[in-house]
Amino acid sequence: MTNSAYRWVIVAAGGLLGCVAIGGMFSLPVFLQPMARETDWSVTGISSAMTIGFLAMAFTSMIWGTLSDRFGPLPVVLTGSVVLAASLALASRAPSLLAFQFLFGALVGAATAAIFAPMMACVTGWFDTHRSLAVSLVSAGMGMAPMTMSPLAAWLISHHDWRTSMLIVSGVVGAIMIPVSFLVRRPPALQGGHAEAASTNGESPMSLAQALRSPQFIILIATNFFCCATHSGPIIHTVSYAVTCGIPMVAAVTIYSVEGLAGMGGRIAFGLLGDRFGAKRVLVLGLLAQAFGALGYVLVRELAEFYAVAAIFGFIYAGTMPLYSVLIRENFPLRMMGTVIGGTAMAGSLGMATGPLAGGLIYDTFASYTWLYVGSWAVGLGAFLIMMTFRPIPAARPTAVPAPA
Repeated sequence: MTNSAYRWVIVAAGGLLGCVAIGGMFSLPVFLQPMARETDWSVTGISSAMTIGFLAMAFTSMIWGTLSDRFGPLPVVLTGSVVLAASLALASRAPSLLAFQFLFGALVGAATAAIFAPMMACVTGWFDTHRSLAVSLVSAGMGMAPMTMSPLAAWLISHHDWRTSMLIVSGVVGAIMIPVSFLVRRPPALQGGHAEAASTNGESPMSLAQALRSPQFIILIATNFFCCATHSGPIIHTVSYAVTCGIPMVAAVTIYSVEGLAGMGGRIAFGLLGDRFGAKRVLVLGLLAQAFGALGYVLVRELAEFYAVAAIFGFIYAGTMPLYSVLIRENFPLRMMGTVIGGTAMAGSLGMATGPLAGGLIYDTFASYTWLYVGSWAVGLGAFLIMMTFRPIPAARPTAVPAPA
C-alpha cells in the first residue's frame, strides 16, 4: 500500500500547503516598512509579531501533531488552512498594534503550525522507500515561499496599501490551501482496520509517555533547538550585516534569495544522501558543516563573498531540517508520528525565536555582528555534539503467535 502512486500526491499537497502557509506568515517583512509609514506603529512593534508567531508555532506544534494522530491529518490541516486565511484577513483590519500582534503573531503562527507536523508525519507514513527524498521534497515546497509568496506580497504592496494587500494574500491562502487540504489522507497502515494491525504487528509497543521520556526524543528536541538557534540569527540578520559592510540594501536583499535558492538544492541533495547513507549519519555531518558555515560570515565583506557563503550555508542548513522527521519515523511508532514530530518542531520554533532577539542585543552591545556568527558557530557545535550521542531505538520483534492446541 505504501508503494501506491497516491503517495506522491501527498508529497505534492504537503509541499504546496507548506509553501503557501509559510509564505503567508513570512509576508510580514515585505509589509513592514509600508505598515510603519501608514500606521505610525513602531517597526519593532510590528516585527515583534514574527517573534510571537514563532512562539505560537512552538506552543501549538505538539497539540496539532497529537490531534492529527487521533483524528487524521485532513481535519487538522483543513482547520489550520481556514484559520490561517481568516487570521490574515482579520489582521489586515487590525485597529491597533496590540490587536495586530495577536491576530498576526499568535493566530497566524498557531495556524501555520497546523501544517508542518501533521504533513511531515503523514508523508513519513506513506513511504517505506525513498522516505528521506519524499520528506525533503515537502520541505523544499515550504522553502519555495520566499520565491513565490514573498514576490507576490511585494507586487501587491507596490499597487495597493498594506491592508488591501494583506487581505488579497489571505484570499490567495484560502483559495489554494482549503481545496488542497482535501487531498490529504492518512497513511494506509493507519486507515480503517489496518490501524490495529500496525500497532500489534512489527511496531514498537512503547506508549506515548515512554516515547516522550525516551533519550532519543530528548536528544532530538535538544538537537533541533540548537540547530535552529544556529541558523536563526544568520538568517534574520545577514542582510543588516551586509548593509553595515557598505553593501546597498537592494543588493543585500539578494543574499537572502541566494540562500533560499541554495536551500532548495540542499533539501533534495540531503534527502538523496539520507536514503543512501542513513539519516543520522548525514544529519551529524550536516550539523558540523552548518556550524562552520555560520562562522564563514565573519570572513566576508564584499557582495560576491556574501553570495558564496550564503549559497553554502543555505544548502547545508536547509538540507538538515527534513532529516529529523525521517529519524523519528525510523525510531518511533507510526501511530504517534504527529506528536513526536510536533515536539521536535516545537523545539525548533523556540530555537528560531532566539535569533531576532540575540542578534539585536549583540549588535546593540558591540556595534558589530561578529559575535553573532561566532556564537552561532558555538551553538552549532553544540547541536553536532548532542546528535553524536543519539542511538537508535532497538527494532521491535514481532510477537510470536501461539500454535493452536
